[in-house]
Amino acid sequence: MPELSQETERRGAVLPFGLAEVTGPSMVPTLYHGDRLLVQYGARIRPGDVVVLRHPFQQDLLVVKRAAELREGGWWVLGDNTYAGGDSTDYGTVPEDLVLGKAWFRYRPRKPAQRSPLALLRWALSAARPVFTDRSASRRLRAR
Repeated sequence: MPELSQETERRGAVLPFGLAEVTGPSMVPTLYHGDRLLVQYGARIRPGDVVVLRHPFQQDLLVVKRAAELREGGWWVLGDNTYAGGDSTDYGTVPEDLVLGKAWFRYRPRKPAQRSPLALLRWALSAARPVFTDRSASRRLRAR
């Protein structure tokens, strides 16, 4: 079963942006359980982008994966954690109309145990970051 993401979908919003919450380990080390994402709906997807998509078999289930390559029939998507599974190696290509948007920004909420000044400083320096495109995703795909 794929690692899941819960999302507040954009319905009638003025801007094409929304939020998603990551659950599960499929995108570790890029994204961790509890991370929040700023997603641009309808954005142009390129190989290596982190995307939010509808699961091909359970379309009420939203998933966060990396778009590895555009193939006939849709996108081949992979998780950054090869041991977690739940990507195109399990369910094949994902039709382009099921890919909702691209993740641009990641915010990692502070854990309640992070109270010392050093822990707060480390959190502040790493809590908010852009989600970078990984161009090596298509190379990893060819290596398999």
